[in-house]
Amino acid sequence: MRIQQSVKKEFVKNSFLKNSLAALLLTSGALLAAPSALSADTALTSVLKKGEQRADNAIKSQLTIDSIDADIRGAEREYRGVSKEIEGLEVYIQQLNKQLAAQDAEKLDIENSIRQVTLIERQITPLMLRMIDAIDLFVAADVPFQQQERLARVESLKALMGRSDVTVAEKYRKVMDAYQKEMDYGRTIKTYRDSITLDASLFEKGGEREVDFLRVGRISLVFLSLDGESLGIWDQQSKKWQPLESEYKGKVIGALRIAREQAAPSLIKIPVAAPSKSSLPAIANGANSNIAHGTIANRTISYGEAK
Repeated sequence: MRIQQSVKKEFVKNSFLKNSLAALLLTSGALLAAPSALSADTALTSVLKKGEQRADNAIKSQLTIDSIDADIRGAEREYRGVSKEIEGLEVYIQQLNKQLAAQDAEKLDIENSIRQVTLIERQITPLMLRMIDAIDLFVAADVPFQQQERLARVESLKALMGRSDVTVAEKYRKVMDAYQKEMDYGRTIKTYRDSITLDASLFEKGGEREVDFLRVGRISLVFLSLDGESLGIWDQQSKKWQPLESEYKGKVIGALRIAREQAAPSLIKIPVAAPSKSSLPAIANGANSNIAHGTIANRTISYGEAK
């Protein structure tokens, strides 16, 4: 009986100890678990902060990279633009060098001309005087059309040569202009009005008359009086006006209208001084007394009826 009670007490005692130990273990476990939870929260917060810092640093790094890339691209565009500009400047410089070379050559020519200008002036002045004398003789020996105008031009050239305020170049230009006008007379047709003195032995109404002249180059110079009663042609050999038959009156009137541009160009017949076999030696001396027919069309002459 005592043994049973003793065992029972021992069992109760052991159970109490077990329960106390379990409670103690539970209490100590709870106390140990609380600091671990706090430490985990702190570590998580630290990790998140470090992640945010890395993200911020990555953003800053990307912005820096973008800025550097933009600067590089801008520098590249500027480099390409400068390269094209340099290429254009190189071509322009090459062209300028060619122009400079041409200007240097021209400058040498000008310098040579300046050195020779005094010699040229000494030589050109006598030449121009001879040219003026020649044109004076030519006008005096030529068919007497627009005589006053042509002689006045020669006299003005002679007066021009004595002027010191006119350059040699201008004098030469005037002389050449006079020669050009004389050349133009030989290939043009013109009419003008002037007064002439007719030989009473050849014309019914002699004396001074106002007439209309018709000049066809230098091959024919015809006149028709204003009243239509006198009609004549210049004879270069005799240096006189010779009368024309009345059959030429209508043809001369038509030619005058064409020369004045009052009528359309057409074929007409006018008298011209034509050479013959017996007069060929005289042609060399500028003489011809044979009056024949010619045709004029658009201010050109055709010798279809010369005898």
